[in-house]
Amino acid sequence: MELLGEDLELGANSNFTFISDRQKVIIPAVAKVFPNEEHRATTLNHFIYAMDELKKMNDEAHSWLCKIPVETWSKSHFSGRAHTDFLLNNLCEVFNANIEGGSDKPIITCLEYIREYLMKRLCVVQKEIDKCQGELSTIATIILEEIKTQAAKYVAKYNGAGKYQVASTWQDQHAVSAIWNKIENGEDAPDVEDWVYPCYKLSTWKAMSLNKIDLINGRSMWSKSDCPFTLTPPKHHTKVGRPKKKRRRGVDEPNSQTTKLSRKFLAVICSKCHNKGHNSRTCKGQGGIGEVG
Repeated sequence: MELLGEDLELGANSNFTFISDRQKVIIPAVAKVFPNEEHRATTLNHFIYAMDELKKMNDEAHSWLCKIPVETWSKSHFSGRAHTDFLLNNLCEVFNANIEGGSDKPIITCLEYIREYLMKRLCVVQKEIDKCQGELSTIATIILEEIKTQAAKYVAKYNGAGKYQVASTWQDQHAVSAIWNKIENGEDAPDVEDWVYPCYKLSTWKAMSLNKIDLINGRSMWSKSDCPFTLTPPKHHTKVGRPKKKRRRGVDEPNSQTTKLSRKFLAVICSKCHNKGHNSRTCKGQGGIGEVG
């Protein structure tokens, strides 16, 4: 964590949100090096209701969930400093999966592998940006359209003092409905898209992808280092078996091999005669354990 802070020029008072797979050694390390970090239900009332329902269904699961700091996984307790409610570390998982081909190579080869991957990825992102129309990014546009669809079911009533009462059959509120009513009343109010935070604007997305990764010459044309000593590789000990590339899963993480459905106790249905008890390779027109209509 200290080396990460040095590389990214982060101080102890930096306000960043870290998303991890909640390994036990990561949480205290981040809290120690970055005491102001935010280590990542909707409203508080929704959260309380959902937790009560969970307790009725599974008291053991409720007790286990209560042991985890709620501000790390529930929208109702987020500070709002991070302008997203993203809870998954899929970004890290996707990145790790794409650099798997270079992760077991020497450090320079591995870095070159990562550089080329990022160079191609920026080109892919740029193509998506060129397809976009409107003020917002692709995902933000989809989400906002869904919000507008829901807002159309609400009715906003103006009280004449800059405030709005929003009514619906769900007994909750909706900001977009109030914004529309504000515009209809002739008040100087921006469109709904203008209320979206700048980080979701298409212009921000374009600015993020503006700088591209430059090409470099082949290794034979690299300048020689003036380092006064030679860095020698550590002693290598060949381990038994095939080397593993995939990340070690935590004890509480689901294993893809254990989540596959078993074919045991499933009736085999022939694709030719549609009878049970055999497949198409052994089909001789015989009947199985019952006909399939």
